[in-house]
Amino acid sequence: MRPIFSTRNFPLLRKFASANVLAAFDFDGTLAPIVPRPEDAALRPGTQRLMNELASLCSCIVVTGRGREDMRRKLHGIPLKEIIGNHGIEPWHASAEMVLAVKHWLPILTQGLGEFPGVLVEDKRFSITVHYRNARDKRTARKAVLDIARTLPGAKRVGGKQVVNILTETAPGKGLAVQRARMKLHCDKVIYVGDEKTDEDVFALARGGQFLTIRVGPSKTSAAQFYIRDQREIDRLLRTLIEMRAGH
Repeated sequence: MRPIFSTRNFPLLRKFASANVLAAFDFDGTLAPIVPRPEDAALRPGTQRLMNELASLCSCIVVTGRGREDMRRKLHGIPLKEIIGNHGIEPWHASAEMVLAVKHWLPILTQGLGEFPGVLVEDKRFSITVHYRNARDKRTARKAVLDIARTLPGAKRVGGKQVVNILTETAPGKGLAVQRARMKLHCDKVIYVGDEKTDEDVFALARGGQFLTIRVGPSKTSAAQFYIRDQREIDRLLRTLIEMRAGH
């Protein structure tokens, strides 16, 4: 993994930015800082302005683990081409079966995790995210979440930054959803920016040559090609893409 803000890597970034490109971004930890309470997450005003400008210059989408309606409220006013929610489930793969599975799992999780103060079980209708960031003993809380999740029928687990995401075994990943968005919007290239395990199936698509993938924070195990140092550098990346698009 190499730093995207390098003289050696700028020509490739410019090549993608000046193409018929789809710019795709995760939300939490990428466009917005991670905060103790999920409902408080928001774009900084400067990021909001930059996203507005970039979305006027090329096709932009947000791909998030949050529910789609939640994202629409937080991103109101930005002319995005699409918001993909629930880790790639919404809008194209949502089903009544997923809703029923989540309804069955919720009481099992809430009852089983009730003894762990600070653990939050978030119902996202088509999936569940269990947050243990505010737990007193994070290691014990995470183990309890995983132990219970293994007992849930038809469930799969996807890790994250102090969260465990629980989805149905049939749920698609973000990679499939981004590919579908690219084809729907008739884009030739994709620049994708994300920060955690749920973004890895998009990062892996870089092998085909149509994707340029950027991770927030370096990682020795990630499939992403490039990285920015931390979440605050997202504004620098957005400004760079705007300048490259405007120059083109």
